[in-house]
Amino acid sequence: MYITLISLDNWGLNKHIASSLEKQGHVVHHIDFNTFKYKYPSVLHKANNFILKAFFKTNLKHLHYGKEIINQLQKNNQIQDVILTIKGDFIDPKSILEFKNYTKKSVGFFNDNTYRCPKIKRVLHCFDEVFSFEKEDCAKFNLKFASNWIYTSKSAENNNQFDFDVFNISSIDKRLPILKRIANNLASQNINFKFIIYDKKKNDEDKNITYIRKHMPLSEVNDYISRSKVLLDINRLGQAGLTFRVFESLGLEKKLITTNSDIKNYDFYNPNNILIIDENNPVVPADFFKNEYEKIPDSILHKYTLEGWTEIVVLK
Repeated sequence: MYITLISLDNWGLNKHIASSLEKQGHVVHHIDFNTFKYKYPSVLHKANNFILKAFFKTNLKHLHYGKEIINQLQKNNQIQDVILTIKGDFIDPKSILEFKNYTKKSVGFFNDNTYRCPKIKRVLHCFDEVFSFEKEDCAKFNLKFASNWIYTSKSAENNNQFDFDVFNISSIDKRLPILKRIANNLASQNINFKFIIYDKKKNDEDKNITYIRKHMPLSEVNDYISRSKVLLDINRLGQAGLTFRVFESLGLEKKLITTNSDIKNYDFYNPNNILIIDENNPVVPADFFKNEYEKIPDSILHKYTLEGWTEIVVLK
């Protein structure tokens, strides 16, 4: 099949989809519009964009992304079997509708929800088929469900020597007070942890948390993950869809601590592997670290691998 992947790949996660499809024998073109930098021609353009966003729900950056993506599609003489768009809410609806001129089927996938990102609702009608990781959005807007995916796997070289008992990396947002409460609970039990917050302003001081001003490369994040025994996942307010931290833990066969209670409704849930905590009063029992990870059957795990995920979202 001829497949084009269009994505805002700011963390480098979507390239794994392209690689997986290529390994499966498909001809894949990945358009990463995170690389399409937009610079306002003048201060007036910047001021105009503020007005456009506030009153007309239009963004000059999104128009720019759409224009550049279509330029890329036009260079490809082959009509695609599928165009898969991730983060389509960062592209203007008119451009997404135009994608259909270059493919037999246009598919959208969203791993944000409409509560946090209401712009998603503007583009849902632009695709032939839409998937979301948020069950509530699927029910409300008649979308198809697909979780995030496993992009990591346990290496035979992995050992049981870890630098940290618990690891988390997050961007600065309303989850910070929850992270601090968890850090205090772990510190009170002398449980070793590494918590990193990406914050451009770096305006907080906390001995339990490391603040960084620049995005950490995925390779460096994965290095921290490999050196950690257990991963911590804190879901955003109003979000039940599972984050990549969950799927990193599955792929690497690491235990997980999470505030997302909906995880118990997934077929891979195992209370030995996954500890659900109360974000208001987070208590992490020391006993959770004693038992070894219990392997998930391959029959269950497959649908969450990249091969299983692309079977559901792209190749059906």
